[in-house]
Amino acid sequence: MMILLVAVAMVMMNHSCCKEGMEYRAGDLSVCIEAGDGWLHDYPLFLGINKKNPPQIAIWLEDVNGRYLMTLYASKKIATQRWIGAHGNPRKEALPYWSHRCGGLPLTDGMTGATPRKTFDVRMQNKAGIRQYRVMIEVNHSIDWNDFYPENAKAESTNYSGGNEGSGQPALIYRTDVDLDSGRNTFEAILIGHSSPDGTDGDIHHDMEGITSALTIVRRITIHIK
Repeated sequence: MMILLVAVAMVMMNHSCCKEGMEYRAGDLSVCIEAGDGWLHDYPLFLGINKKNPPQIAIWLEDVNGRYLMTLYASKKIATQRWIGAHGNPRKEALPYWSHRCGGLPLTDGMTGATPRKTFDVRMQNKAGIRQYRVMIEVNHSIDWNDFYPENAKAESTNYSGGNEGSGQPALIYRTDVDLDSGRNTFEAILIGHSSPDGTDGDIHHDMEGITSALTIVRRITIHIK
């Protein structure tokens, strides 16, 4: 396991999914996150002033049996637990599935940074020559309220998502299985469910009732293999 982690730890992030000017080797992968119409979300500051915020995102690898291997990229705020105005609140509802999988925060491996404000991709050099693995992505906006996940939901209710600074609609989880022996060089991640609304568990919830605008955060997630 340790040899595997060392071998795949070299990652590069680019603020577009254009591959020009990038050096690829056979078996390298690029995870392209295409921004949807809901990528930027209004976050209130003061006196009616809103800031357009990109979502929180984590991208990580699992083996074919679903065991966590390593994080490729995670938004800086959640990876370092440096939330503005959180007053010590760990915001466990932000990306709960990844948070439970990676074994605790702050993040000690992988790559962190501010989420780009538009389409971007993350590249991994596959020096170990891994042939089969799973790419997982979790994405979420703060205070993304709707009628099903309202700000005033009670703490004991199933649609509670952290209170007035919480998540609103829960984080969405995408997945694709990559097989380098399949002859394919492109794989598209699909939506497989959502995380716990209040972050109390690390499960995938498949009932998508009540998920509305969160579905527009990401337009498409494509994994390209050299």
